[in-house]
Amino acid sequence: MVVLTQSLAPAFLLGISGTAEAVPYPKSFVRKNRDHRRIETPILIGVISDTHGLLRPDALAALRGSEHIIHAGDVGAPEILDELGAIAPVTAIRGNIDNGAWARRLPDTEVVEVGGISIYVLHDLAHLDLKPEAARFRAVIYGHSHVPKQEMRGAVLYFNPGSAGPKRFRLPVTVGRLTLEGGTVRAEVVNIAD
Repeated sequence: MVVLTQSLAPAFLLGISGTAEAVPYPKSFVRKNRDHRRIETPILIGVISDTHGLLRPDALAALRGSEHIIHAGDVGAPEILDELGAIAPVTAIRGNIDNGAWARRLPDTEVVEVGGISIYVLHDLAHLDLKPEAARFRAVIYGHSHVPKQEMRGAVLYFNPGSAGPKRFRLPVTVGRLTLEGGTVRAEVVNIAD
């Protein structure tokens, strides 16, 4: 059963009904069972960032099978969100290069709740203006640096999937996956190009 709850900020969520459509003030994706306890079966969340208008076929392939996709900003073009929305519902936030009318619909931050786990999403970790552990977030998803990174700080996972867009310097081209199971969050970086 999928329960939709009101988001903390307007967002750009695509593909709720399997179609890629822009929803100006959608709801965040929350997967809970009827009595709102954690779901014990694994939930796969695709994580992508810094596409800068380029969505590689290998990135799409790596995200297939996701129940939800998070785009951590610097989308570059609304068509990117349409393509991702054909795979799974998308939560996207605005990055520093996201301009124009389409990008104004994207919030600066977003909260995604899945299977009893709360995830905070922002583009640039330097702009984090809350204490994730105190706010009971289990993960913070961010992008901006183009450098894939995962680390635990206390009980909170900080995860940057790296950049899936144009190659930059000697950095790899990557996406990420989160696996939520039994109240835990595991992250994985997937190389899609050298």
